[in-house]
Amino acid sequence: MVTKAITAATAGIDAYKIEIEVDVVNSLPSINIVGLPDNAVNEARERVRSAIKNSGFSFPKGRLIINLAPADIRKEGTNFDLPIAIGILKEEGIAIPDDNETAFLGELSLDGSIRKVNGVLPLVSGLKDAGIKTVFVPEENAREAALIQGINVYGAASLGDIVNHFAETPLKPTVVNINDFLGMHSEQDYVYDFKDVKGQQKAKKALEIAAAGGHNVLMSGSPGSGKTLMAKCFASILPPLELEEAIELTKIYSISGLLESDKPLITKRPYRAVHHTASPNGIIGGGINPKPGEITLAHRGVLFLDEMAEFPRNVLEVLRQPMEDGEVTISRTRLSIKYPAKFTLIGAMNPCPCGFLGDKEKQCTCSDFQIKRYLSKISGPLLDRIDLIINVPRLSSDELINIKTESESSAEIRKRVINARKIQTERYKDEGIFTNSELNPKQIKKYCALDKESSEFLKIAAQKYSLSGRKFHRILKISRTIADLACSKNIELSHISQALQYRVDMPDKV
Repeated sequence: MVTKAITAATAGIDAYKIEIEVDVVNSLPSINIVGLPDNAVNEARERVRSAIKNSGFSFPKGRLIINLAPADIRKEGTNFDLPIAIGILKEEGIAIPDDNETAFLGELSLDGSIRKVNGVLPLVSGLKDAGIKTVFVPEENAREAALIQGINVYGAASLGDIVNHFAETPLKPTVVNINDFLGMHSEQDYVYDFKDVKGQQKAKKALEIAAAGGHNVLMSGSPGSGKTLMAKCFASILPPLELEEAIELTKIYSISGLLESDKPLITKRPYRAVHHTASPNGIIGGGINPKPGEITLAHRGVLFLDEMAEFPRNVLEVLRQPMEDGEVTISRTRLSIKYPAKFTLIGAMNPCPCGFLGDKEKQCTCSDFQIKRYLSKISGPLLDRIDLIINVPRLSSDELINIKTESESSAEIRKRVINARKIQTERYKDEGIFTNSELNPKQIKKYCALDKESSEFLKIAAQKYSLSGRKFHRILKISRTIADLACSKNIELSHISQALQYRVDMPDKV
């Protein structure tokens, strides 16, 4: 007699149903797992055997054949332990219903307890889409799994708890209110605030525009001009996550094993600061068993590259396609995985190797050749994908001392950003996007229409500055964001004029 148990496996941040078939053959005792299992799945043989025996149940004495279907897809991870054990217990006559609407996820300890596993949120979401009505997960993963509405979630501490659930002691379903987690977000969570940044009004305005429309920014300036501090403050003006964004982001962190046990839902936009020694795989993701990289962990949030010109050129170039498409594809022999990567890039760099090119007080000691070689790390195609490029001059000691007025706080800036995002959310509710930076050419034509005067002005600017098609579209998207911050329904001439101020390229890159 063949028994079955349902579970799931992930592919990127999506999941698909796996059917585990168990059969016992009259032969010498052994366990064979087929269906392209990886090492972690193969090792389940010994974990499951000990877990069943130490939980007080009998184990089959013949040859045990376990098939993971579909058999042509590689199975990875330890969440197969529990469903394999359930299939074996059914084979031994334990009264567990053999239906197609109940699934099991979890890793087994040798004593029969169930350990938490990664990726529970996308796994449960995929099972729900496959028609599963009930799922049993490790007790530590229960609140995370319960974020998926419309499916019954039971958290179990041990294999015995699940058997008892169907016998005499039913487990209580886990229920959570998603709004309770979303309400946990507070401006007080941030250490850095724009009110502590003196001067730099143009740079602050550029960062406000970036936060409102999800635009990429590159800041160039001497050491000590405040670039890194402003980049850290940037997180404090980002709007709260929409529910759909929070679920998508939580799936990513769940798969990566970075989800905190007491916070099953990501409620703050991520801020990922990457060191310039990072490898291309560390940035875009990869490995033998592909995992999300920094650009995916920064999805719907910020990827900060400090000292951007110090990054190897090949590392920076891998950003080009994800910045354009909002996703990254990792291809392997047997599979191709897509991860979302809609992040806001914040780059900071010096204008030259010594850092003082154009500085008011210190003289640059670099040769023209050194400057050109240094700036060549940032290629033209990469610059084309950056919306706002600004110079951040270092304040003199007199300016630092004489600035008496306190700068505008992050909370005040954040109110305007949130309002602009609400306008965009309403405008694009039927387009499947959230921000102006995500507009494609067809949508730009629809939502960034110009009057005759503005159109002529932009045409003259495009000719004067030799704007590429990509830059031209980015000017329109930035103008749309500036208009949203001003609560203007239409893009006006002043909005285009302001947008052009933030497209001044670095030296030797015009």
